[in-house]
Amino acid sequence: MSSPNHKSIGSLLVAFAIILLFVLIIVKINTDKEEAFLCSVVEASPTLDMEECPAHDSYTSWLVLAAFAVSFLVLGAGLYLLLLPIKKEQQEQKESAAARQADVSKLAEEELNLYNKIKLNQGSMYQSDLIKETGLSKVKISRILDKMEGKGVLERKRRGMTNIVVLR
Repeated sequence: MSSPNHKSIGSLLVAFAIILLFVLIIVKINTDKEEAFLCSVVEASPTLDMEECPAHDSYTSWLVLAAFAVSFLVLGAGLYLLLLPIKKEQQEQKESAAARQADVSKLAEEELNLYNKIKLNQGSMYQSDLIKETGLSKVKISRILDKMEGKGVLERKRRGMTNIVVLR
């Protein structure tokens, strides 16, 4: 399962902002009609002054204005993510791959042997399978993997009664 990239998140934000703007326009139109009706009722009444109109004491228009501002900010963020060049993401992936290569050069012989076995097995392997293939003891494998995990070369994840070892 792949994680969402900035393009898909940007698309979702733009869609959300457009829906929010549409809803806010409907709310604003409805609010304006209600306020106009209230003002016309107050104006028609001989006993009420226009300053007593409840539409003039409402904070609804300010709340709608704030909601419009938030929706435009979300729209802007979505457009930024949508139009952000994908080259940055690819450059970061290349840099992280280069960093991995540098870490591998600092491995000891036993660590390099385990690294190569895991790499040949598509980058992941059960710790119990490593023990079987290398013939080393559980303690020795565990200590070597601890060192490699500390160097940031691999990561162990608990799977039932064993660990799965995944290269970073």
